[in-house]
Amino acid sequence: MRALTATHFVARAGGMARSFLVLYLTQEVGLSPTTAGAVIAAVGVGDIGSQLLGGWLGDRIGRRNAMLVGFLGTAVALIALGSAKTLPAICAAAVGVGLMAELFRPVGSAAVADLPAQERLPAYGLLFWAANLGFTVSTVAAGVLVRQGYGILFWINAAASVLAALIVWRHVPETRPPTRKATRRALLPVLRLDPLMLAMVAIHVVYFTMFLQSFSTLPLVMAGDGHGPGAYSAVLALNGIAIVVVQPIAVRLLDGRDTASVLAASMLLVGVGGGLSAAVHSGAAYAGSIIVWTLGQIGVSVLFGATFAGLAPADLRGRYMGVASTTWSLGAVLGPLLGTALLDHAGRTALWTACLATGLLLFAAQRAVAPALRRRTSVPAYDVNPNRPPS
Repeated sequence: MRALTATHFVARAGGMARSFLVLYLTQEVGLSPTTAGAVIAAVGVGDIGSQLLGGWLGDRIGRRNAMLVGFLGTAVALIALGSAKTLPAICAAAVGVGLMAELFRPVGSAAVADLPAQERLPAYGLLFWAANLGFTVSTVAAGVLVRQGYGILFWINAAASVLAALIVWRHVPETRPPTRKATRRALLPVLRLDPLMLAMVAIHVVYFTMFLQSFSTLPLVMAGDGHGPGAYSAVLALNGIAIVVVQPIAVRLLDGRDTASVLAASMLLVGVGGGLSAAVHSGAAYAGSIIVWTLGQIGVSVLFGATFAGLAPADLRGRYMGVASTTWSLGAVLGPLLGTALLDHAGRTALWTACLATGLLLFAAQRAVAPALRRRTSVPAYDVNPNRPPS
């Protein structure tokens, strides 16, 4: 776990380019907010393929080899994106970044899902903590480095991806359980007969569409209030610091709690945090709304991996975790498109009011699936029997 944790920290600590991509595209490249949103959505399109490809590769060539492909491919794609000058080239490179940069997410999740069930929640919590510690380092450093221009962020991000690949190559063991060819099943026939998994996927797509306004429309709204990249960097750093401090406590507090109830309350908190942004203008007020937002984010993120791992058959863990991670990617496509369009045509108040309404909707939806989720996750035999159909 220590080596896997280190890769998450390094990848996030060096992941400076994506957080500032919308500002790079609008301020340096000169794209309109709507066009910049479309480019960010192109990254999200790549993300979708990344999650599915990562899950498939993790089950086929092993967790370790799939991570190597992802990290090395990320370095190449980032250099291409930072060097692209025309809109078609920018969009193509953006898809490549998405396709490679998130490949490690479903693969790492599958590696943790290979652990005994009782070890998963703290292990997922550790990965989440390390990633956000790296994210905090990234945002603070990027806020300083961006004064030298946005280009340096792409090169640092690429170098961090190469370093993460080296850690995997030298220190991360293979965890994929052996599976006989005769017992291998295709994903889609199993998934089609798993209504609970499909419902959880739909809920999380909507959640991430709402949550990812923090990277697509929040920097634009803050810029409209006269706050520069440094202020946005500070807000993101506050988010990361809060996670680093609170998340280890949350893992202990949430262990053994009712998963559906925690997820419902957490998604509602994210919606409330977004709703508060409709009325704030000062840096301190934005910080307050982000703290509310972050508390909900912690609840969802701590339970996300363990929840979907509990739904996955043993022989389909990589692909189930890939489908779960795709919810983030779909949100990364829908979030910028819907958020920037709503901001352009209806204004900030409508945007953040929609976030609040979405939080309320997600609370109701998560409560509706709560009984089925409790029944499913209380049957440990499901996790180890690849021939048992989903209930």
